[in-house]
Amino acid sequence: MDRLGSIEAFVKAAELGSFTLAARQLRLSPSALSRRVAWLEEELGVRLLHRTTRAVRLSEDGRAFFERCRDSLRELGEAQHAVSRLREHPAGLLRVEAPTVLGRHVIVPALSRFVSRYSEVRVELDLRDHPADPTTEGIDVALRLGALEDSGLIARKLGRTRMRVCGAPGYLKRKGTPRTVEALERHDCLGLSLHGRVISWRLRDRTRVREVVPGGRIVVNSGEALIDLAVSGAGLAWVCDFMMARAHAAGKLVEVLEDAACEQSPIHVLSLPSRQALPKVRAFVDFLAGELARNGVET
Repeated sequence: MDRLGSIEAFVKAAELGSFTLAARQLRLSPSALSRRVAWLEEELGVRLLHRTTRAVRLSEDGRAFFERCRDSLRELGEAQHAVSRLREHPAGLLRVEAPTVLGRHVIVPALSRFVSRYSEVRVELDLRDHPADPTTEGIDVALRLGALEDSGLIARKLGRTRMRVCGAPGYLKRKGTPRTVEALERHDCLGLSLHGRVISWRLRDRTRVREVVPGGRIVVNSGEALIDLAVSGAGLAWVCDFMMARAHAAGKLVEVLEDAACEQSPIHVLSLPSRQALPKVRAFVDFLAGELARNGVET
């Protein structure tokens, strides 16, 4: 027998003083409701209700049990209502994991607008360069740059980022603006090192794609440091479009060799099947798609 259903039948019969009225409200037959209460009494080993042909009334043991059960059912109803509200509109804790560079340049600058728009959502943002496992770490939304590995997660492509060459106006005034890929040999090209290896720039040179090894005297292992160095005039940088978007809009960086840009990386958002339909997840993903578009990411 369903214990919770039996407790609900007992409480309703005690409140109304009638098996017939209680059964009508619970959409049961009077005999089915009576069996539930009888089963509960047998489980507890006490008489909960005194029955007459016209009404039922609480026993002494039944009254003490009734008061506790009534309060517990009320709390359970409130909990169910709260969960229903979470499924109707964005609310609750949202755990987001993203690559550091994407988080610093796109998510962090926009987070205050997101939480202002959705006042019942709390955000925990985890920026890391080694992807987490959303299944084991309780992550609602995970962002990925580049090709995806096979997983049981639901993936939605938000856009594709393109790698671009840029430099500060002061640097270009001092060193000149390169017009060809070959001209980069005469420039200070800032290097980015990942896992101990300096990343080559892949650029379109007329009809073919060339790999250019940055020959500047500065190599860093941080995308943020790379942008800061480019803005300071230390040299040219090869970066994702969203990394240079704000500095470009402010006139601090200028794109060069626009026709040579060819390298692309997709941006996906991953979520567990059980979390994909949550309003807080849908709201954040839609919001992030808009932010990426504002930062120059192609859809």
